[in-house]
Amino acid sequence: MATFVDRVVLHVSGGNGGNGCASVRREKFKPLAGPDGGNGGDGGTVRLVVDPQTTTLLEYHHSPHRHAQSGTQGMGDDRDGANGGDLVLSVPDGTVVKSPDGEVLADLVGTGAEYVVAAGGRGGLGNAALSSPRRKAPGFALLGEPGEERDVVLELKTIADVALVGYPSAGKSSLVAAISAAKPKIADYPFTTLVPNLGVVQAGGARYTVADVPGLIPGASEGRGLGLEFLRHIERTAVIVHVLDCATLEPGRDPISDLDVLEGELAAYAGDLGIEGGRVPLMERPRVVVLNKVDVPEARELAELVRPDIEARGLRVFEISTASHEGLRPLTYALAELVETARAEAPAPEPTRVVLRPRAVDETGFTVRRKGGATDYWFEVRGAKPERWVRQTDFSNDEAVGYLADRLARVGVEEALFKAGAVAGDEVRIGSDANAVVFDWEPTLMTGAELLGGPRGSDLRLEERLRPTRSEKRREHHERMDAKAEARRELWTERESGTWTDPDATDGCPRRATPGVLPRETGSGHRCRPAMMGR
Repeated sequence: MATFVDRVVLHVSGGNGGNGCASVRREKFKPLAGPDGGNGGDGGTVRLVVDPQTTTLLEYHHSPHRHAQSGTQGMGDDRDGANGGDLVLSVPDGTVVKSPDGEVLADLVGTGAEYVVAAGGRGGLGNAALSSPRRKAPGFALLGEPGEERDVVLELKTIADVALVGYPSAGKSSLVAAISAAKPKIADYPFTTLVPNLGVVQAGGARYTVADVPGLIPGASEGRGLGLEFLRHIERTAVIVHVLDCATLEPGRDPISDLDVLEGELAAYAGDLGIEGGRVPLMERPRVVVLNKVDVPEARELAELVRPDIEARGLRVFEISTASHEGLRPLTYALAELVETARAEAPAPEPTRVVLRPRAVDETGFTVRRKGGATDYWFEVRGAKPERWVRQTDFSNDEAVGYLADRLARVGVEEALFKAGAVAGDEVRIGSDANAVVFDWEPTLMTGAELLGGPRGSDLRLEERLRPTRSEKRREHHERMDAKAEARRELWTERESGTWTDPDATDGCPRRATPGVLPRETGSGHRCRPAMMGR
């Protein structure tokens, strides 16, 4: 089982925020003493932190899914929910954080370097925090915001001063074992080294690290063999050492051709130029050529033959033998000199600048765009605030929906929709296409919910108006009273003119009405009643 992993895909998610609480305080003689719902707790954040005790990404290879703790919901009696704890993931020094598309998000170099990979969600406000002089007893609370979910790629680029590159079985692992206390695996077959090996070399007063990169072959920069998997480990090194096998028996190979292949692969390899430590092209860094296995007579003769040609290219050449340790001491001191020079010429790290980007005066914080065709179209609203407000709204509570409408109108979404050409009934989507909230726009949702009378948790603007309003009732009452007055005037006009008669009178009442006498309906018909009967 591999014990060194230098590339993993990590699936992380921040903790969800806790929901706010909608509660009413109840006291003696005061059953409704005011709102006392607490706020929900914030969700935890996932952070990557460089730890010097961590040397591999193996832990995340076995457990790639990581989730931070969620916040708890608020409670009554003004008790806020607990915040979720942050999840701290330790990574080795030299870890590069990338998006799945290859975009570099962070370069973690140095102990304590930190990057927030997934932020936690905000907790929702309780009805106590939502109350105001105009909204004294809200019947709703805001929901907690879900935590951020992301997929990131972690790549480990070894922090070493010297990188040993060469063909398989060229003796790179043997060289690391000979000049340091490292004990890499050594065998007589190609691709023995499957993971980079690190060794610490002490040369006089200088101390530096050496990395053994697995063997390169032609086409390694294009993905052949293991070279592409481990070429990134030489991007941060200060010195590159070409280890050439002078005792190889493979046909068509010699130190000069091997050197040409290695130089070509390094030149073709495109590193991340935007990463600290990888801005200097590989071919512009100090390079040293090591002719290995000179303990073999034929290899020594070949090394002496090709040495002038290599030195003519401006490269320093060292003849060594890892078996007999011949030439190792001059090599280690020469490498120490190059490393010390590179460290002295390295620019001093600049302090991190705090960049302030104030919002423009005319920046609204959201955008409204019309999408779709001529007939099948909709209006898309995107922005941090509108999308967060939608996520925190409980759509099963009408009062909460009315509060959302008030917030959108206050920030200017209603006006922006008018300017974009939206009319009543048009489809509006708030958020991305994957999880957008879709509704039919009604411009009448602009009146403050606190000005409407109704029970808590309800909003009269969202209800169907089946019952007549107060003004409609008043108008109907006036019309009915006017009709009664008009009928009364016609009746008195007919009576005073003497045209009113009672054709069914049987009690001796004269057929023509007499002034001062009114008919009265009884169970046996009409009979005359004196006008002054009540006296």
